[in-house]
Amino acid sequence: MIKKYYCLAILSFIFSVMISSSGFTQSTKLSKGDAAPAFNARASLAGSEFDYSLKKALDKGTVVVYFYPSAYTGGCDLEAHEFAELNDQFKAAGATIIGVSADDIKRLNAFSSDSNYCAGKIPVASDPEGKIAASYGLTMSPAKSGAKDVRGQDINHGFIPRTTYVIDKQGKIAAVFSSETDHISPDQHVKKSLEVVKTL
Repeated sequence: MIKKYYCLAILSFIFSVMISSSGFTQSTKLSKGDAAPAFNARASLAGSEFDYSLKKALDKGTVVVYFYPSAYTGGCDLEAHEFAELNDQFKAAGATIIGVSADDIKRLNAFSSDSNYCAGKIPVASDPEGKIAASYGLTMSPAKSGAKDVRGQDINHGFIPRTTYVIDKQGKIAAVFSSETDHISPDQHVKKSLEVVKTL
């Protein structure tokens, strides 16, 4: 019996080492009431690059941080367009918005200024290695071979799952919306976020 448990312990240790060396990590998505991890990132607004700081944004009020898979893809384009369309309502409620994806800053410069999407109204930040996403408990999937955007250009980065966090002025998560677990459409992320923001 002792030998059996000893063998199981060794196997468990070997398995954990294998997982660790493969780079696979288990992460837990943050929930309502959790502290939102602060982050800094290179971002773009209306085609102009700048250094974004969540901490500085929170000094001004509520922040909606929305993670999305990729610029210039159907659902993400709709989501960016809806956030841009309702941006004035978010501002009136004392909130700012930041989109985060693994797109490089060059793609985001075009996306942030495109009148059909961000329309120069909302900034989008680059998280090429998925580190910001990981701090929020989100796992970026690997780049998909042959994936192209609506312009026919190659998408050479991984996809972060569509997840939106509404963060109050104290830096606490007031609400989380996930397309994977809540099964909501991209535009519903926007509408539900605005509903929460108006209550804060």
